[in-house]
Amino acid sequence: MTDIAEKSPTIGSRRLWIAAIVVAALQTAVLGYMVGERAWGLRSGVEILLRTAPVDPRDLLRGDYVTLNYDISRVPFSTMVEGPPKMSRSAAILSVRLKRQDDGYWGIVESSFGKLDQKPDTVVLKSLPVEYVFYGDATDPQQAIVGVTYGIERYYVPEGQGHDIESARNADRVAIAARVSSDGVAHIRSLLLDGKSVYEEPLY
Repeated sequence: MTDIAEKSPTIGSRRLWIAAIVVAALQTAVLGYMVGERAWGLRSGVEILLRTAPVDPRDLLRGDYVTLNYDISRVPFSTMVEGPPKMSRSAAILSVRLKRQDDGYWGIVESSFGKLDQKPDTVVLKSLPVEYVFYGDATDPQQAIVGVTYGIERYYVPEGQGHDIESARNADRVAIAARVSSDGVAHIRSLLLDGKSVYEEPLY
């Protein structure tokens, strides 16, 4: 009985160490997957230029960042290929087809809560899950919109420079170059000021 009692703490400690190692390995694997997925998207994705409207909040942990809003974040009901759904949907993914416009920026040509097939000279961008609420038929579908996000709404900049970017935004001088992977995920490639890249993300 005494031998078992003496061995029990050792066995328990050993199990704790094994559990800690397993957890650490899983965390490392998840982080590696996230970095790898982002690197793949930046290397192989189609580059698009987006018009932005950033705001300058503060993150005490990582310094300055700008919160970015895009023209493509407001998706008109009129672009939905099958019309807006007649029922509310929770955590729905909206697929948005973008095409390069005459001014160089990419804009919405159609959208759908279903699948959009790939077409030449376009990219299909998938939103993050959105809560879609049906309030009845819109009186003017051209004015009705659904707001979405794409996971590219925050961009960190060197500390102290966020305000300068916001000021440039007020003068319509800021744009974002993003790359869209084949599965519809966007990653910010660079932030442009007056058409010139001032901050770039490494391709790893």
